[in-house]
Amino acid sequence: MSERLFTDDHEWALADGDTVTVGITNYAQEQLGELVYVELPSVGTTVHQGDEAAVIESVKAAGDVKSPVSGTISAVNDTLNDAPEKVNEDPMATGWFYKVAMSDPQELDNLLSEDDYNNLIATLE
Repeated sequence: MSERLFTDDHEWALADGDTVTVGITNYAQEQLGELVYVELPSVGTTVHQGDEAAVIESVKAAGDVKSPVSGTISAVNDTLNDAPEKVNEDPMATGWFYKVAMSDPQELDNLLSEDDYNNLIATLE
C-alpha cells in the first residue's frame, strides 16, 4: 500500500499506481467545523499541482481544496454532494473528494511525509 502524503494546505494524497485519491486532513476538518457544502470538480477536468480543485463551506468558513498533483480528474466522491458531513465523520477515508490520473508522478516528491505533516501541525496548535 502506498504512503499517504500531505500538503502544507492540509490536503492528503494517496497514490495507487498513477491514480491519486485526494481529501482534507483531520486537522483541516476540525478547524473548519461542520461541513455544509462541497463543490466537486468535474470528471475530465485538468488540474495542476496547487490549483483549486474543489470548494468547501462549513459553518465557520469557506475554502478551497487544492490539488496535490497535476493531472486529470478521473473520479469524484458524489456521496459528498448530499452528505458533506461525511468529510467530518471520516476525512481520511470515506470522506475523500476526488481522484486524479497523475501526469507527473515526480510531483509526489514535493509533498510532506506523515511525520513532516505532523510536525507542521504541531507548530500550529
